[in-house]
Amino acid sequence: MARSDDDDVDPFDTRMPPDPFAAVLPAIAALGAIASIAAINWSGQEKSASRTRTKRKTGSSLRELETCCMGLASIFQRFQAHPNVFAGEGGQASAPMKFGVHGRRIRADAQRLYLRLINDIASHLVLAAQNAFDVMTAIEDGDIDAPEEVFFGFGEQQERLNTLIQTRATLRTTVDTGADIAIRLTDLVRELRKHQKQP
Repeated sequence: MARSDDDDVDPFDTRMPPDPFAAVLPAIAALGAIASIAAINWSGQEKSASRTRTKRKTGSSLRELETCCMGLASIFQRFQAHPNVFAGEGGQASAPMKFGVHGRRIRADAQRLYLRLINDIASHLVLAAQNAFDVMTAIEDGDIDAPEEVFFGFGEQQERLNTLIQTRATLRTTVDTGADIAIRLTDLVRELRKHQKQP
């Protein structure tokens, strides 16, 4: 009978993980940074002629924002693939969004996964904020001229994120909704790319 890698793992060699919301909430915040593009449809009307223009090329900002969306979608898929660590599997599945109620003992390899994901999330949060800002600047400067429906799409995803927080959704619901929002934001950024003005 063939042996698997799990045969060499001691099921009793477990550790208490850091709180899963410490990973999930920053990932949600990164999605929120991208969804905030919705606001430029209204606030951009108050632009000042003396404002500083961005030095980054619009195409680069859009490509990097799309890559960031896909990276966040991958992060949420990894959350879903490891429900014991990130999705409140078991009796904790119905617990509301709250720190300190989801701790379950996990193996050392799952602890390493947690730390790798935290590192990836931190990088994506920075990239999401920077690239979303640059795209909003490009929209304000007229380099992207998208129809209102696209901004309403960003606003819808922003509202879904707000609802998660307002209703203190469960960890599982937060992860599953975040995964879907990441995919929808990817599609919206791709739609923005179609409306970039060519130099």
